[in-house]
Amino acid sequence: MSTLVCVILTSLIATTLSIGATRETVEFLIGSGGRGLKNGCSSENHGKYRVTQCSKLRNTKAPPPAPPVKKTELLVFSDQRLASVYPIIQNFKSLITSDPLGITKTWVGSDICSYRGFFCDSPPDNKSATAVASVDFNGFQLAAPTLDGFLDKLPDVALFHANSNSFSGTISPNIARLPYLYELDISNNLFSGSFPAAVLGMNGLTFLDIRFNLFTGAVPPQIFTQNLDVLFINNNNFMTTLPDNLGNTHIRYLTLANNKFTGPIPRDIFKVFSSLSEVLLLNNQITGCLPYEVGLLKEATVFDAGNNRLTGPLPFALSCLEKVEQLNFAGNQLFGMVPEVACELVKLTNFSLSDNYFTTLGPTCRFLIEKGVLDITNNCIPDLPFQKSVEECSDFIAHPSSCPQMWSYTFIPCMSSSSSGSTNPGMAPSS
Repeated sequence: MSTLVCVILTSLIATTLSIGATRETVEFLIGSGGRGLKNGCSSENHGKYRVTQCSKLRNTKAPPPAPPVKKTELLVFSDQRLASVYPIIQNFKSLITSDPLGITKTWVGSDICSYRGFFCDSPPDNKSATAVASVDFNGFQLAAPTLDGFLDKLPDVALFHANSNSFSGTISPNIARLPYLYELDISNNLFSGSFPAAVLGMNGLTFLDIRFNLFTGAVPPQIFTQNLDVLFINNNNFMTTLPDNLGNTHIRYLTLANNKFTGPIPRDIFKVFSSLSEVLLLNNQITGCLPYEVGLLKEATVFDAGNNRLTGPLPFALSCLEKVEQLNFAGNQLFGMVPEVACELVKLTNFSLSDNYFTTLGPTCRFLIEKGVLDITNNCIPDLPFQKSVEECSDFIAHPSSCPQMWSYTFIPCMSSSSSGSTNPGMAPSS
């Protein structure tokens, strides 16, 4: 009988091993005399040890599959010139500290020509190529500590406009190496340092707008004789005299306002400005007297020289500004009589002479006060309200300023020689 039991047990062990049972199962079957085989792991009559072993069998799971290997995306560019600027753009992207409009989210992938702010075209040296020809960030509100390593590394760029952002730093001298750049607008940012002298060697540059920044120091005189059509340098902190060669410029649009320019206005400047519709010299530290050449501003609709240190009388030549709508000489040290002929300008809608030292006002000009056209407050006209104190006016009159060629202040260059005397700028009118 014992021999039969041994045979049966031996057969069970062999069968269990053949179906892949674990060593613990084998040991359990031997220890239980085979009683637990019929009920299996679902039996409620097994002991604590069997529960442990069955739990192990039931909870055994296959290991999770390995994550797929991430393939590196291969960027394919339509032109090698685009491939060469891709890392330059991505490096600049990493420098941007503020992007409220999410502009740089589009700067992804190899299709650079679809990036917001970037425009492609064929470069002049290869009409079959494609390159970044223009960058227009106007109004993007981006912020970055510098443009160095970006602007100066775009070899085919012709136009770079970045108005109204928060870019700062200085302008790299390497921009002089950009052969096709002809428009540069970095206005309304936070650039500082001296005037970007690199532009002086850029003969192809025709448009330069650096207004509303923090540039300081002198403005190189040669910039005014460079081949520029547009030069906007207003609203900086330039501190220099207006250069004598300003009269030799052929710049068509020039703004100098809101700086710290000093010295007198060069007489020849008005010949240059004769084609301008707006002449803006306000908020500087310009001294001296207004020459009669101001009458050469035949196209001007706005002439603003307010808040300077101009002195002397107003020239009668203002009557030649037939298209002028706004005249502003407020906040200076002008004195004497307000010319009636200036108040007769038919298109004049705003004439500001406040905060000066005028003492005499004729009936035509008084009528402009009634119309709300003329502001003559804070002067020295005895019978008008809101004037300076007698003491202040007396002190100023006691220390009069003199102007050269005083005869010229009644000279009207736009009138014929028969009615106004000689029109030769170097001669006084005949008596």
